[in-house]
Amino acid sequence: MNSAALLKAIIENAIDGIITIDSRGIIESINPAGCSLFGFTPEEVIGNNISMLMPEPDHSRHDQYLSRYQETREPHIIGKGREVKGKRKNGSLFPFRLAVSEVQYEGRVIYNGFIHDLSREKDAEGQLLKYTNKLEQLVEDRTLKLQSLINQLQDAKEEVSLSLEKEKELNQLKSRFVSMASHEFRTPLSSIQLSASLIDKYALDYQNPNITKHVNKIKNAIGNLTTILNDFLSLERLETGIVTAQLEELDLVKFAEEITEEMQMVAKQNQTIIYQHTGIKRMVNTDLNLLKNCIINLIANAIKYSGENTFIEFNTEITNQKYYITIKDDGIGIPKTEQKHLFEPFFRAHNTGSIPGTGLGLNIVDRYIKLMSGQIEFKSEEHQGTIFTLIFNI
Repeated sequence: MNSAALLKAIIENAIDGIITIDSRGIIESINPAGCSLFGFTPEEVIGNNISMLMPEPDHSRHDQYLSRYQETREPHIIGKGREVKGKRKNGSLFPFRLAVSEVQYEGRVIYNGFIHDLSREKDAEGQLLKYTNKLEQLVEDRTLKLQSLINQLQDAKEEVSLSLEKEKELNQLKSRFVSMASHEFRTPLSSIQLSASLIDKYALDYQNPNITKHVNKIKNAIGNLTTILNDFLSLERLETGIVTAQLEELDLVKFAEEITEEMQMVAKQNQTIIYQHTGIKRMVNTDLNLLKNCIINLIANAIKYSGENTFIEFNTEITNQKYYITIKDDGIGIPKTEQKHLFEPFFRAHNTGSIPGTGLGLNIVDRYIKLMSGQIEFKSEEHQGTIFTLIFNI
């Protein structure tokens, strides 16, 4: 193939624009890609100054650029390359990379310009810059929001700290009041208890049933109020963390028999507490005072919520891994819908009616058992009684 024809084919089919000018800047040739980029036909540009394809200020200064190069031989574009803007026939501008080379041909100088359109790259850069700016703005907005949240959290933290400090002071005042009130109430209650006992003793000679009746009412009221004071004092001690489990070896059977005898004395008429132990082992490690409080509370509830002429079953069992304490009654039971609240402080089931109580007993029992690393389970049916089981590891 003819070399000239091959070169022409290459230039005609190049994807970049190729323009040649003479030493005066007059366009001598332009390939189809160049025409497509600038929107001109070859006839519209050939023979015209290359500056027609340039926006200001290059349009006015191009001839000066070319003359200065020819005089000084100091290249600014020729032999190098840079990004410039081109001016289309319709007046719009587009970016392109221009590379210019100088060619000596048949005794004269020709300059070849290679034009690579950068429109897509610049659009992509613009989009990237746009997204970057948007992202930076988003980050800035989020940062401001985050800082605002941090400030709000700091303010909330300070408010909570202040509230906790006030609550701590309030709890200390409450604890002192409960402790003081409990002790202050015990003195007059003891006097009332003693006076009621003396009235009961001195009234024996009169054989008046009304005196006995009202004295018993006074004693029962004193017992109820003493129970309330004890519950509040126990709760206060638990809240302040005073109560801790002190484990010691205990004869569970002897311990349970003593409690049975003690509680039988306060049972209702013809109520019988039946104690039974299963197994040959008797000794366990536990906190005597906490365990006694739990058992007495549960038996007292069984007495209170069961009628006269009933049985209360009190059982203990020791296995190789655990020991169990069970109290069963045939009393009023706990409604199914209310059982989930059973161990909450101050909770009392709706079917307790006028039976006195603070609603603190089972909450205290539950907390005492947890202090001893045990657990409490129960089963109950309304009008069919309740079974409480205390479970502890050996």
